[in-house]
Amino acid sequence: MKRPVKLTIERSVLLKSLGHVQSVVERRNTLPILSNVKMTAGPDGLALNATDMDLDIVEQAPAEIAQTGATTAPAHTLFDIVRKLSDGAQVEVAFDPEGSQLTLCSGRSRFALSCLPVEDFPAMAEGDFTNSFTIAAADLRALIDRTKFAISTEETRYYLNGIYFHATESDGVPVLRAVATDGHRLARVEVPLPEGAGDMPGIIVPRKTVLELRKLIDETGMDVTISLSESKIRFAFDSAVLTSKLIDGTFPDYERVIPADNDKMLEVQKKTFADAVDRVSAISTEKSRAIKVAVEQGMVILSASSPESGSAVEEVEASYDSASMEIGFNSRYLLEILGQIEGDAARFAMADAASPTVIRETADASAVYVLMPMRV
Repeated sequence: MKRPVKLTIERSVLLKSLGHVQSVVERRNTLPILSNVKMTAGPDGLALNATDMDLDIVEQAPAEIAQTGATTAPAHTLFDIVRKLSDGAQVEVAFDPEGSQLTLCSGRSRFALSCLPVEDFPAMAEGDFTNSFTIAAADLRALIDRTKFAISTEETRYYLNGIYFHATESDGVPVLRAVATDGHRLARVEVPLPEGAGDMPGIIVPRKTVLELRKLIDETGMDVTISLSESKIRFAFDSAVLTSKLIDGTFPDYERVIPADNDKMLEVQKKTFADAVDRVSAISTEKSRAIKVAVEQGMVILSASSPESGSAVEEVEASYDSASMEIGFNSRYLLEILGQIEGDAARFAMADAASPTVIRETADASAVYVLMPMRV
C-alpha cells in the first residue's frame, strides 16, 4: 500500500501562494475540477496550480515534504480555511495517494476536504514560445497602471477587452507601448524597449490576465520574463508562472483617434483642477456624470446641473490664451485620466466642443490620454 502524502508549511507562506492561485478560479464552473487547485508535493516544495482554461498559474511555495504526491482540493474553501488560521501557525497537510480526501491540521483545528482525481485536472497546452524578453517590474507596473482603467468591458467588442502591447518607435527611440480604449477614452503609455523585444508581435492581453499579473508584480518587485507564442503569453516570476491565452482579434488603428492638430492649449494645476471637478460632479446625474468645462483666458469655469439636485459652478485659475470655448466631459472619465498624471500640471490640447481632447502631463511625454467630449 502506498504511503500517504504529507507536508508541513508555514501558514503565511501557504496563504500568500493560495491567494495568488485561487483568484484565477471562477466562482461558478461547469466543470467541477476547475473549482479546485492542484497541489503537488515534490522535492522542491509545494506547487499550487489553478486554471480557468484561458489563464493558468503555477506557484512554488517552500514546504517540508515528508512524502511526495499530488491531489486537487477546492480552491476557495482551502483559501478561506488557511486565511482563518492563527498567524504564524504551522499547517500540516496530508492526503491519500488516491487523492479522495485531504486533511489539514493546525494547532487544535482539523479539516477534511473532498478531493477530485488529479488526472482530471486540465493542462494548458504550452505552444512554442518563440519570443522572450525580460522587463523591469516597475516598467510593467507603469504600463498596466496607467492604461488598465480604459479597458473596455463591452463583450461585443472583445478585441478591446484587454491591453494592446507592441514594439514601436517614438521620436526615433524604440519603445514598448501599451494602449487601451473603450471608445470613450484612450490611454497610450510607453517605456524604453526591453532588450530582445524588438521583434515581438502586437498582442492583446485580456483584462483578467492584466489584473492577476498586476497582483503578482506587487509581491515580487523583481524583473519579469515574458515569453510569447502565436496564441499565448507567459509571465515568469521568481516563484510563479502565469500563462494566458491572448485575445484573438485585431486592435484598431488607435493613432487615427489621437488628434495631431488640436491647437487650443490649456494648462491647469492637476490637484486643484481634479478637486474642483470632483466637487462639481457631485451635482451631476448618476448616469451621465456630465460636467461642462468653459475655458476663458486665464480661467476654467466648471459647472453641472441636474433637474433633481440643482446646480454647481466653480472657477479654477488656468493658463489659456486662445478663443473662449465650452466642452462637456464625463467627470468620472476625466478624473480617472487626471489620476494617472503624476506631475503637478496637466495640459489639455483641444479643438472644439465636438472633437476629442488630448490630455498629457506637462513634464512627461511617455503618456498620452484622449477623452471624447459629451453633450451637456
